[in-house]
Amino acid sequence: MNKVENTLIIKQAATRAGFSYCGIARAQPLDDDARRLQKWLSQGMHGTMSYMEDHFELRVDPCKLVPGAKSVITLLLNYFPVQKQPARAPKVSKYAYGKDYHLVIRKKLLSLLQEIKEKIGDIQGRGFVDSAPVLERTWAVRSGLGWIGKNGNLINKQSGSFFFIATLIVDLELISDDPFARDFCGSCRRCIDACPTDAILEDKVIDGSKCISYYTIELKDVLLPEQMKGKFEDWMFGCDLCQDICPWNRFSKTSQELEFLPIPSMLEFGSKDWEDLTEEGFKKIFKDSPLKRAKFAGIKRNLKFIRT
Repeated sequence: MNKVENTLIIKQAATRAGFSYCGIARAQPLDDDARRLQKWLSQGMHGTMSYMEDHFELRVDPCKLVPGAKSVITLLLNYFPVQKQPARAPKVSKYAYGKDYHLVIRKKLLSLLQEIKEKIGDIQGRGFVDSAPVLERTWAVRSGLGWIGKNGNLINKQSGSFFFIATLIVDLELISDDPFARDFCGSCRRCIDACPTDAILEDKVIDGSKCISYYTIELKDVLLPEQMKGKFEDWMFGCDLCQDICPWNRFSKTSQELEFLPIPSMLEFGSKDWEDLTEEGFKKIFKDSPLKRAKFAGIKRNLKFIRT
């Protein structure tokens, strides 16, 4: 089969696997991104996330992740929920309402790769979702799926930014999509002005060490910084402020992925329910939830910080 046929097979298989969008770019080193990432790391904007310094060469060259890589396939999976938490409950980022996306997407990637091998041949490939050293947003732009907004998120013109990004690197030459060449943020500064901790800087630079998501998920300190008191706007796990304020998210569509449906407690818990939650209850209710990343102690720490 030729490149055109193989490309069509892959895009159709991606749709069958449940992905919302699929784009393809030629595998090559990301030299410009390497320089930007090095500068960002040198300024300490990753805070205590030291893992972001690891495997630098792997992050900027897909051929070091998959020897002989020819194509980078980027896949988007919508997680925008139809239902929201109770109005006065401690806030949880929408991506964490349902099942842990790592579990959901890994299964889809394995299924997709298996179908590709069955229909095209014994190609070599690896799938990645968030936890591996891949600059997935850059590949999404190069694959024509959107542009990087001022809040650092990938924005799709048709559907907004409430997407998970997955990457499949293969040693198969395919037809590449045209890179997304325009930036439709224009002079809008809503996300910059809405961020209560000033984490969103100019020129699409995000100071990760100031982000509410960093404090409530990544930072493992027993206590949160006192200077941030009163700035979290009731966010207990993650933060959606910069996405909620983005005009492009008026085009967000409800996710059709059943595993991202909110677990019942997410829609039922008010402040007292979260305060009364025991560690045993947390482990049972949120056993497959992204909230496990903060752990029970982290959730209790965050809750105390925003409510006292």
